[in-house]
Amino acid sequence: MTVTDDQALAKGFANLILGHGEDISARLDMLRTQTFPPNAQKTLRQFTLAEAAQFIGVSTSYIRRAHNEGKVKEPTVTSGGRRLYTAEQIDELRAYLNRVPRRKNGERLQAISVVNFKGGSGKTTTAAHLAQYMALCGYRVLALDLDPQASLTALYGIQPELDEKPSLYEALRYDNERASIRSIIQPTNFPNLDVVPANLELQEYEYETPLAMRDGEGNEGKLFFTRIADALGEVDDDYDIVVMDCPPQLGYLTLTALTAATSVLITVHPQMLDIMSMSQFLLMLGDILKSIESAGANVDLDWFRYLVTRYEATDLPQQQMVGFMQSMFAGQMMINPMVKSTAVSDAGLTKQTLYEVERSQFAATTYKRARESMDAVNQEVIDLVNKAWGR
Repeated sequence: MTVTDDQALAKGFANLILGHGEDISARLDMLRTQTFPPNAQKTLRQFTLAEAAQFIGVSTSYIRRAHNEGKVKEPTVTSGGRRLYTAEQIDELRAYLNRVPRRKNGERLQAISVVNFKGGSGKTTTAAHLAQYMALCGYRVLALDLDPQASLTALYGIQPELDEKPSLYEALRYDNERASIRSIIQPTNFPNLDVVPANLELQEYEYETPLAMRDGEGNEGKLFFTRIADALGEVDDDYDIVVMDCPPQLGYLTLTALTAATSVLITVHPQMLDIMSMSQFLLMLGDILKSIESAGANVDLDWFRYLVTRYEATDLPQQQMVGFMQSMFAGQMMINPMVKSTAVSDAGLTKQTLYEVERSQFAATTYKRARESMDAVNQEVIDLVNKAWGR
């Protein structure tokens, strides 16, 4: 006889939801195996000549000339004559053309915190695509997933409850088992991009920090806000940019990320309720930052911006909300919004981003519109990073 959820509920809510969680996890693992055979590990598609030129920052004729000189490996050529490049081949071309953008002596590691107090603002989508785009453009990038729900981790091909990768918690914990962040970093399917995964254990940091502040020896707990910055200091020479996906709450993880940041990107969905929520977030954040600054925290930002996400240009109320924000914060608003697109959500069904999916899976105009918007946002962030470096 089939047991219904209502019958199972009578035997205990905890057992019911544990069963649901196990069922979902198993189904997701099956989906991962089907999508990325044979070993469920993510691969990366090839990129067109136009995409390669865009990521390197040259014209297509420059790349053709490099091939004519016979100094770089030939790409795959389709039966229709299209040239397709792996991400590794794009890196080789970039080096040959002397267009590697890595930071120089005196340029500090750029750490970008992507934050919002409210879920559903496109925060993880923004962080995931931004880190991948920067890696494709030749920067050495480290993505930090600070959300115990681990959405960024899953999007990057790691299923936390099955793959059992250590999380950032191991580098933040207060006991003598604290590990180096080097032992936690995992490679991704993108050259130049590594990730520090998250899992539910990260939530322990929210519980342990107030206890350490109360009971800890010396100033270890009181100086909790230095812990991510200290961890990043161990790998400062290995990366150019760090992208931190913060949890959708104003807790110790978010505060620790903000005090490690050199820049902050606040994602905003242009709806009245979201603007109201952001107002409360900013008020609370300002008060708390003042408190920890008085305790010795140093919030030293090169820039911060509001990024409008899930934007629909034909939606009049959204236009009004964007105008409302621009009238107050013109200098801190990103010029380019991230448009709402089914291409982003459809790619997410297979735990992929716009930079991973094959464009042939979508209507040409749908994919083109989504990519143009995503690329414009990401390039604007790169421009801000280069400006911070004085370039």
